[in-house]
Amino acid sequence: MKFENILADIDGFGRFQIMIIVISFIGRFTLPCHFMLNNFVAAVPSHHCDISSLDDGGFFSSLSETERLIVSIPVQEDGTPASCQMFAEPQYHLLLNSSNIIEVPTVPCQNGWVYDNTTFKSTLTSQWDLVCDKKGKNKATATIFFVGVMFGAVTFGSLSDRFGRRIMLLVSYMSGMLFATASAFSTSYLMFAVLRFFTGFCITGIVIVSSVLSVEWVDIKHRKLVGVIDSLSWTFGNTLFAAIAYFVNDWRWLILSVTSPLILAIITWRWMPESARWLIANGKLKEAQMYLNKCAKMNRTEDSIQILNTETLATIVVTEKRDRTYSYLDLIRTPNIRKLALRTGVVWFCVATAFYGISFNLTGFGLNIYLTQFAYASIELPAKVTVYYLLDKIGRRRTVVGALLMTAACLGINIVIPKDMSVVRTVVSVLGKGCSAASFGTIVLYSSELYPTVIRQNGMGYNSFMARLGVAVAPLILLLDEVWKELPQVVLFSMAILGGIVARALPETRNRSLPETIEDIESSGIEKSLEKSVEIK
Repeated sequence: MKFENILADIDGFGRFQIMIIVISFIGRFTLPCHFMLNNFVAAVPSHHCDISSLDDGGFFSSLSETERLIVSIPVQEDGTPASCQMFAEPQYHLLLNSSNIIEVPTVPCQNGWVYDNTTFKSTLTSQWDLVCDKKGKNKATATIFFVGVMFGAVTFGSLSDRFGRRIMLLVSYMSGMLFATASAFSTSYLMFAVLRFFTGFCITGIVIVSSVLSVEWVDIKHRKLVGVIDSLSWTFGNTLFAAIAYFVNDWRWLILSVTSPLILAIITWRWMPESARWLIANGKLKEAQMYLNKCAKMNRTEDSIQILNTETLATIVVTEKRDRTYSYLDLIRTPNIRKLALRTGVVWFCVATAFYGISFNLTGFGLNIYLTQFAYASIELPAKVTVYYLLDKIGRRRTVVGALLMTAACLGINIVIPKDMSVVRTVVSVLGKGCSAASFGTIVLYSSELYPTVIRQNGMGYNSFMARLGVAVAPLILLLDEVWKELPQVVLFSMAILGGIVARALPETRNRSLPETIEDIESSGIEKSLEKSVEIK
């Protein structure tokens, strides 16, 4: 007997499954906000050297603010004051001829910086002067967070397969809220960096646990719907985040604002069930029976569950010992699982690198940062609705491959569009973001269907690790514009192409039962094992 047969009897997409989706949606809302948080809390306002040290109490003090800047700070090519240099002494002759600055000695900022607070009341940049020779620290905050996410994905994936989905979801909720809140009260850059690492480490458990938990409770024909809904929680969070960031322009309050939904997530966790698949795979048959009875009662199919007992449940997974402990080593022990892990890992890395490489480049096109964030988030809705129809029409594999190639096409087009066409470049970039969002939404569902139940959470943890590695690399890729302006676009274009090529080697999972054991995959190969599964006619 397969678990899908039980789900068919008790309704594999009823009120019980909707409850799980709603609870997961609440907890997942805060994730995209934290993932995009660095775009705003570490934003770099317009700034120039503090020139108050040049005020000698004489002629300088009688000048207007504009005149003071003219005699104190050199002008850049675009006509704005230099950010990191000032004149050693006031150059009063520039009041008569501001272009006569040949061989005028300059020095680094001597007394700190003055920041434009028009857009942002306070950011990490203005808080700890992360500009000029310290700008690397500013860029590092995103990478530090995603390194934490990367290691958290591996840890929570393993712990979730060992101790269960439900308890690890609560641990992720509580620890993520604790470290995120603490980071808002940081008194130094080092303290903030450490706390952001642990915030990323803890909060990533929410996405990898909740996505697997949702998929493991629904029947085959509704898996794509659940996958798209889970993905839309990111779209909803990203869209609303643009408005939150607009009205909350102090970095400390912004962190607290986007973390607060976790309070509601913790409250609603009490109604979140454990995965019956995981319970059965680990020999906890009585507990699995209890949750299945709850599901049947809520879905009003109690009559169908009367004949279900622990002996029946024991027949679902019979090919492997239940007292065995699974780990990440099981992803490389056997040949077919090893091939699967290699392929999905590369695809996740490429998808994440392209997606976040585009997402982090909010200021790269010269338009309003909030408008760009809103456009980037809004395009995900039509992209993911389209994915919903394509998943069954053309299958998971073709959808993710097509989305990656379309992403590459948009990145390639932007390489040749002139820089002064900022609106056109932004439109193309937004379309690329939509395509990359479609690939991300597909690969999460796709991967959860490829891995067997006994190591599904380990597989998703590993894939999330590879994705977060790609995310951590994305800010560094954007720094390559100092070598060549178009180099970041070229690298992201290459990543999208590579992901599409590798994704073509994955098997299709459309209308297939979820594999339960490693033996399901190894006995006849990845593709054949899925072909042997029950199809929905």
